[in-house]
Amino acid sequence: MPEPTCLGLLFLVKKSQFLLSKISQNKMSSPSKRREMDLMKLMMSDYKVEMINDGMQEFYVEFNGPKDSPYHGGVWKIRVELPDAYPYKSPSIGFINKIYHPNVDEMSGSVCLDVINQTWSPMFDLVNVFEVFLPQLLLYPNPSDPLNGEAAALMMRDRAAYDQKVKEYCEKYAKPEDIGAKAEDISSDEELSEDEFAASDDDEIAGKADP
Repeated sequence: MPEPTCLGLLFLVKKSQFLLSKISQNKMSSPSKRREMDLMKLMMSDYKVEMINDGMQEFYVEFNGPKDSPYHGGVWKIRVELPDAYPYKSPSIGFINKIYHPNVDEMSGSVCLDVINQTWSPMFDLVNVFEVFLPQLLLYPNPSDPLNGEAAALMMRDRAAYDQKVKEYCEKYAKPEDIGAKAEDISSDEELSEDEFAASDDDEIAGKADP
């Protein structure tokens, strides 16, 4: 069998590159199809996914803190919102239960978008977010660009004290039962408000004098 010439090898390389580019274009041609495909892939993985509404753009994912970090043992409910331009634009990520981290806002739970946007590519998918981006975020915080100034300052001043504070937050806010408690607390509050509303209506009716 004759050996391929340099021109022949060049042709094969160019052909391979062309086929790969066509595959990539087909994979990302329809944002809606891509969202569905990535969400199904995430659901078929080991992650627990809970849809927020009938659409496929907002959902919760259960996320465990990575090993070899002070976050190990913690469990968080992550809210994910996919923009209309996904996968060309990165998803929005937020922690529902509290976490102590320089790049996560303690009150809102929102993650600094620059952390994801700096390395995001349309070739990444939702599984990458939970297997690469979030573990890297917790393993290697960036105190120079903080959303939680207190956590950033403590990390730079005393890393051991920072790690201890992280573990305290995990113990207090990031146990498996804390994830379930969130929805229960909200529903109980709603029931209370409904009961209060009904009681106020009864009071108004009872307070009305007969004509």
